Amino acid sequence: MKTIKQFLSTDQQSWSLLLVRLALGFVILPHGMQKALGLFGGYGFAGTVGFFQSMGMPYLIGTLVILAEFVGSIGLILGLGTRFMAFSVGLTMAGAAILGGHIHNGFFMNWFGMQKGEGVEYFILVVGIAVAVLVGGSGKYSIDNLISKNLK
Repeated sequence: MKTIKQFLSTDQQSWSLLLVRLALGFVILPHGMQKALGLFGGYGFAGTVGFFQSMGMPYLIGTLVILAEFVGSIGLILGLGTRFMAFSVGLTMAGAAILGGHIHNGFFMNWFGMQKGEGVEYFILVVGIAVAVLVGGSGKYSIDNLISKNLK
């Protein structure tokens, strides 16, 4: 029980952790909705897994990527399993930067279509925010805090 309480613990008055948790969740959620539900021009679950498999990614890993972005972002927004969700999102984005070829496109985003693809700047920000939430916890207004307070 002590381990669970430590996993859920956070500075329950931290506005900064709340803000970065919500920012990360709301930025990743549309990407997860594209992959899981086919919203915002996405391919949906089957199409996304199929695309990942065409890149050589195993079905299980593709499924975990979709879950990290979709379920992980919802967990971050709610503050439920925050550290695990932040780890999942951070690992997924680090993998996308490295294995998805973005690292070969340099640093900058491809704002004007002048380079081969997107660079890594977005991924660095997302991974950095995910690490901050992983270390700090959920901050104010989270389900983790409610659970932690009620554990004996």
